[in-house]
Amino acid sequence: MEKIDTNQLDRIFQTMRKKTIAVVGDLMVDRYVWGKVSRISPEAPVPIIEIEGESSNLGGAANVAANVGSLGVSVKLFGISGDDAENSLLRDIIKRSGYSDDGIITIPDRKTCVKTRVIAQNQHVVRIDRETASYISETDSKKILANFEDQLKDINGVILQDYNKGVLSPSLIQSIIELCRLKNIPVGVDPKFDNFWEYKGVTIFKPNIRELESALGRNLINDEQIEVAGREVRDRLECEYLLVTAGPKGMILFSDRGISYTPTKANQIHDVSGAGDTVIATIMAALTAGASIQQTVNIATHAAAVVIAEVGAIPVNPEKLRRACLSQN
Repeated sequence: MEKIDTNQLDRIFQTMRKKTIAVVGDLMVDRYVWGKVSRISPEAPVPIIEIEGESSNLGGAANVAANVGSLGVSVKLFGISGDDAENSLLRDIIKRSGYSDDGIITIPDRKTCVKTRVIAQNQHVVRIDRETASYISETDSKKILANFEDQLKDINGVILQDYNKGVLSPSLIQSIIELCRLKNIPVGVDPKFDNFWEYKGVTIFKPNIRELESALGRNLINDEQIEVAGREVRDRLECEYLLVTAGPKGMILFSDRGISYTPTKANQIHDVSGAGDTVIATIMAALTAGASIQQTVNIATHAAAVVIAEVGAIPVNPEKLRRACLSQN
């Protein structure tokens, strides 16, 4: 593992603040309902939650943007919202977080995606999803592409954040990758299942084990099977780097130099929701700031450990991340 000394790490963090990353994908609101359980309902064998508090945060691709921004990187956000009350909520949170909503188009007759999580005694009780997951129209896709192309001159890196909620169609994915290739702008991808094979030629592709298994149609039981699968996916996608997030195993990097393992840095695990968002955000922030790929993966592994020690999808705290990198380097 390539170590990072204090001066190197500080240079990377300082350079991040001079960069701009575009996040394109499925924007969401993460709504949390906090409470306690004191009894079971007489109407059905379910707990009664006595609500003690509620909060609404940026979710999905918007949470990736929040993680990018928390590292001091400028953010440009591209996606959609519905023409509903939750649209106003999403845009309000985005603006209060210090980001522009200019790259977001509103689509009538479509629901703004909201995930509501009910938490009791720090336990995740249930999640309620409100969404429209069908693909957006070609007309709306072209609007997003036009917005993106207008801003391309100011962009140093791009994250395509796909949750299979309809924004990232194959045609939009390929158009963005081609535009970035022409401008030599690195592209990082956090994939889901539907468009897994559409991201040919990106800089870094970051699936987890379950997504890898789904794409290949087979279970990956041991390291040897994971390595065979990783090489197969990287060859097929022709990506510069394939980074597989493997839970307790940490992260597995596939590159021209071979395969390397970076163990997990997690000591406490309270909530893994949002950890993948943090990882792709940190990876692209570090890469655009000039970190080597091994330094980048090392920093991202620490970032994941920092956020899963918190409850809820919390953007990574840069000072906590810096301390974590230096304490376990």
